[in-house]
Formats: sequence, C-alpha cells, structure tokens
Amino acid sequence: MYYLIFLWQAEAQQSHSLLDLVLRASPIAKIVLLLLMLASILSWAIIVAKVFMLSKAQQQTKHFLDIFRRSGKLGEIYAACQPYRESPLAGLFLAGYQELDKQIQASGDGQNIKSLESVGRALQRASISETNRLESGVGWLASTANASPFIGLFGTVVGIIIAFEGLSAATQATIQAVAPGIAEALIATAAGIGAAVPAAIAYNHFLGRIKLLTSEMDDFSLEFINLIERNFT
Repeated sequence: MYYLIFLWQAEAQQSHSLLDLVLRASPIAKIVLLLLMLASILSWAIIVAKVFMLSKAQQQTKHFLDIFRRSGKLGEIYAACQPYRESPLAGLFLAGYQELDKQIQASGDGQNIKSLESVGRALQRASISETNRLESGVGWLASTANASPFIGLFGTVVGIIIAFEGLSAATQATIQAVAPGIAEALIATAAGIGAAVPAAIAYNHFLGRIKLLTSEMDDFSLEFINLIERNFT
C-alpha cells in the first residue's frame, strides 16, 4: 500500500515537473509545441476516421463481390449495390454499368455495344476517383511523420541557444545553471518524435490496406470487362 502511494506521488511529481518545464519554455518553444500538438491532434483525427472508413470499405467490398459473382444479371447487381457505396468496387460497377447502359440504348438492337474500350476507360476513371477518395488525408500523415521531428529539433536548437546565452551571463558556469534550459529545449524534440511516430505507423498501415483495395479494383475491372465481352459483344 505504501509502495503504491509512493509510486503515485513520484508520478505526480514527475508530471508536475514536466508541466513546469513546458510553462517555463521560451516563446519560440511554446509555439513549436503548439504546432506539434495541433499536427498530432489532426493526425489522430485522420487515423480514427481512416480506420472506420477502410474497415467499412473492406467489409462492403467482400459482400459486394459475393453478390456480383452469385448474380448473373447486371440489373440485379445494380439494384443491390446501392447499400455498398463505401466499397470502391461498387463505384467501379456503377461507372461501368452506366457507360454500358448508354451504349445499349444508343444501339439499335439493345443487345450489343459499340466500344468495349469506352467501358474500360469509364472503369479507369472511376478507379482513379475511388483511389483518390481512399487516399484522402493520408498525405497529411506522411507530412506529419516527416516534418514533426525537424520542427521539434528546431525548437530544441533555439532552446539550447537561449540556455547557453543565459549561461554566458551567469557569474558561475555550472551544469546546474545550464541543465534546466537544456531540459526545456529537449521537450520540443520529444514532442516532435511523439507526433511523428504514430503518423508514420498509421501511414504505412493505411498504405498497405489501400494498396490491397487498389489491386482488388484492378482485378474487378478485368472481371467486369470479361463479363461484358461475353454477353454484349
């Protein structure tokens, strides 16, 4: 019991001393810490949003593929794909189906299409649009991961310069005189690393999941074109 109380007091004292260091930091260091805090908050918001978005996209993609491969009629698939709009494959199917429908209506017999390449181009445009939607916000994570350590290092360098300037004006040059200033300066580096590491991990994780969805879009486009070629050419 006494040991737990001692640990709680030690942690409270450490948190208090860390807060004191932040409050005593120079104005430039405080600006750097504020920028890093804002970048970290925005990064975490993007991370949470992307986790839900990509999870939903992968789940809906699996269900949509089951419907697409079970059903033999494009009209039935078109009617069933509306609840799966978060899936990039549903977006590809809608774009291809709309182009196919336009060509069928333009043809006289209502069974053949004029150009299979135009359907492929429609699928390609939809693939680019869906990829951009999946990658929205991910670039900020890369920027945060790359820039945050350097922003923190800038704050540290400025803090150390200020600490040594104060040391030059002191009557006695001791480690006790310069240590608090250096400790304040190093907080900026720690904050930069703290903002960069989650952003870098999340960026690489999301990039892998988006790459998997992109490959599924490529496979679906080929499968869809083969289906059209068998039935409408």
